[in-house]
Amino acid sequence: MKFFIRVKTSSIEQSIEEFGDHRYLIHLKSRPENNEANIELLKLFAKHIGVPSTKLKITSGLTSKDKIIESVY
Repeated sequence: MKFFIRVKTSSIEQSIEEFGDHRYLIHLKSRPENNEANIELLKLFAKHIGVPSTKLKITSGLTSKDKIIESVY
C-alpha cells in the first residue's frame, strides 16, 4: 500500500492530518538534517497506522517535502 505524504519540519508539535485516500500532511519537530526528519516520520506514521516502523519504507522523496511511503510486509 502506498501513502502520499507532505512533510512540514521544525514544527512546535507533531501532528498528522489526513486529506483523502492515503494522503497526509505530517508536522514533525525534527529538522531536515542528518536524516532525522525521515526517521521521526517513519516512527510517527507507523504508530498512527498501527504497524512497526520496520514495515515502512520511504520509496520516493528522501530529500523532498513530498514523499511516498510504502508498507513492506
